Amino acid sequence: MKADSRPLALIADVGGTNARFALTDPASSKADIIEPRSLINAEFASLQHAAEHYLAEVGAHPRSAAIAVASPVHGEEIRLTNRAWSFTRSELKQALGLHQLSVINDFGAVSWAIPALQSAEYLTLHGRDDAPLRGPVSVIGPGTGLGVALLVGDAQRGWDVVETEGGHVSFAPLGDEEQTIARWLTARFGRTSTERVLCGAGLSHIDAVLRSNGNAPHDVALRGFEMREPADIVKAALEGHDVVARRALARFCAVLGSVCGDTALIHGARTVMIAGGMVPRFIPFLRSSAFRERFLAKGRFAPYLESVTIRVITHPNPGLLGAAVAARAALQAEASR
Repeated sequence: MKADSRPLALIADVGGTNARFALTDPASSKADIIEPRSLINAEFASLQHAAEHYLAEVGAHPRSAAIAVASPVHGEEIRLTNRAWSFTRSELKQALGLHQLSVINDFGAVSWAIPALQSAEYLTLHGRDDAPLRGPVSVIGPGTGLGVALLVGDAQRGWDVVETEGGHVSFAPLGDEEQTIARWLTARFGRTSTERVLCGAGLSHIDAVLRSNGNAPHDVALRGFEMREPADIVKAALEGHDVVARRALARFCAVLGSVCGDTALIHGARTVMIAGGMVPRFIPFLRSSAFRERFLAKGRFAPYLESVTIRVITHPNPGLLGAAVAARAALQAEASR
């Protein structure tokens, strides 16, 4: 990294599969993302080791950091939900030589990024492209897990984020096929949350159920049945030659529509923003799926949902952008003390 006289802060977006790191200038009026890198979590024993690797690679020695993690962030000890990493705030702060450390939920970070997005950094599925951002905003996205958060406020009064674990609510299947998927997952895991369906592994499970004709997971395993990678299922579905892959992705989109509609009703949302690493890969397929039909299938409240704007975030690193916003807010809060 070139020498930089600015007091840069470390920012990170740590999911179950990848850890994205960058630097930012918290004193800047713009949420800059400087020297971004993406590391594979499986190659590191802990978040501390991944962060140290990144800092050594770019030659930086920040004194502050804002780190977004895919887990609840209450308390001193943090445990990632979908990765066997844990740390305490004080030990990580000391190990990295930091004066100030902010730890936020990963979808909280995505939510903080939304007011900072430019129009070219999202696509509108429903509503006017030029419509201003209206709150409350439901933020939801499937990736390694299923993130859910709530953004409240407006551009005049300012925005605030409510971090949630909404991805872990119970799955509400509709129709015979989804009932079969739910039974299959419950037999395997003991409970079916929405995240079990709407994530990368969830797409693999949907595909496995359809290919196995709904047989119990242990029976399938005895026959040497292997689940396909979600990226391979998406690729096969988009190429159009694999009927089961298309059915699996279509079912995934339908369930996503239902869950987005439920979330919008729970939050009283005027806007739904879809994030995560999966959906931007198949937006045309999502548009042609039953997503919109299932989003509206809420009986008497279909007219309410008709007025909700739905967008997909296409910014490559919204979690880092949100962490940069959080780093700037932390600096401002410290300066006001």
